[in-house]
Amino acid sequence: MQYVTATEAKQRLAAVLDAAQTEPVMIRRQNREVAVVLSPREYERLRGMNISEFEQFCDKVGEQADRRGLTEQKLDEILAE
Repeated sequence: MQYVTATEAKQRLAAVLDAAQTEPVMIRRQNREVAVVLSPREYERLRGMNISEFEQFCDKVGEQADRRGLTEQKLDEILAE
């Protein structure tokens, strides 16, 4: 990952965008990390990974509920209260 200051990013935006095509570029302001510039390909990869992880989490919770005997009818009763 490359690191640049906010001033450098502002002055060299085209170079930062070019660099982001091969690796993320972290932008720092006053010694704090404030933003990351990613390629569209990397953004979509991360977004897809998050969706996949969430679906796996939901599947796991559903399996646990099934094992504990939570049916749709019981869930409806709980939510109706």
